[in-house]
Amino acid sequence: MTLTAAHPGRNPVTRKDVARYAGVSTAVVSYVVNSGPKKVAPATEARVLEAIRVLGYRPNAAARALKLGSTEMLGLVIPDNTNTFFAELSHAIEDAANELGYALLLTNSNSTVAKERKHVRNLLSRQVDGLLLASVESDPHLEQVVEAGIPTVLLNRYEPAEGFASIGVDLTQGAVAAVEHLIGHGHTNIGLVVGTGSQESMDGREDGWLMALKKAHLPEGPMMRVPFTLQGGYSAGIRLVASHQRPTAIFVSSDMQAIGVLRALHEADLRVPEDVAVVSFDGSPDSEYSWPALTSIRQPIHAMAEAAVRTLLDPMAAAEHTIFPTEMVIRQSCGCASVR
Repeated sequence: MTLTAAHPGRNPVTRKDVARYAGVSTAVVSYVVNSGPKKVAPATEARVLEAIRVLGYRPNAAARALKLGSTEMLGLVIPDNTNTFFAELSHAIEDAANELGYALLLTNSNSTVAKERKHVRNLLSRQVDGLLLASVESDPHLEQVVEAGIPTVLLNRYEPAEGFASIGVDLTQGAVAAVEHLIGHGHTNIGLVVGTGSQESMDGREDGWLMALKKAHLPEGPMMRVPFTLQGGYSAGIRLVASHQRPTAIFVSSDMQAIGVLRALHEADLRVPEDVAVVSFDGSPDSEYSWPALTSIRQPIHAMAEAAVRTLLDPMAAAEHTIFPTEMVIRQSCGCASVR
């Protein structure tokens, strides 16, 4: 008996239809669709996949979720999906989730609290198995998450969040290393471009900048607070160039801002690093392809992503704050000769 492909208006194709077309049992169809738990001979698998293609069979995700007690989906909320750091982090989290058999629902809050809370509500209503949140708030409101009993891991955190597991890097340590590196090149007037957000506490990168200057008995250079964007960095660069105490070196709190700063310096006919040296934070792929290539403090994104997903899916995981160290990647913008 030969079945035709599904068409609008006809009854949906079932697993029994696929089994009949391929000449196998419904259990074998299930093994192929779910990649287990039992192995299927390659020829048989090919026959089942051909039947699925011809008939237009679509597994019922809702029924599967009900049977398993799991949607096999994780939710992720980030502030800005155009920011290369968060784009790379999202990609790494998706890879880590897929390795464990989970799909990822990605949402973007546009760095606004209202949108972030809306996305969290929507993801909870879809009954995701876990939530990963890079909040724009230092103390995010997560009462609804607690009420729903959904495992949650907070990302991009510099301080612990009571009752929740969290992942972050040592911003202060990375900033100290960056500024001390510039001091080592002989700079005594080191400016800072630091991102703005809704978080009330001082950014660890600003702390590190201040600590390194104080340790070297140097005065604070000019500081600009701007958004974590290309335009933010560009506007800060323009103002620093026009400053009466124009710095000879600048520490920038993100690669995206630093690329904007580089444009402002180039437009002012200032050479990097000869006239103004630059060190940035994040270590995103863009930092390697700017001109000159940026010396940057790299965050271990893949290790952070794997740890976040592993913690989220571990029912025995404690609500601990995990801090990862950073690494300085030496390129041209700081004045070093070597390039990586």
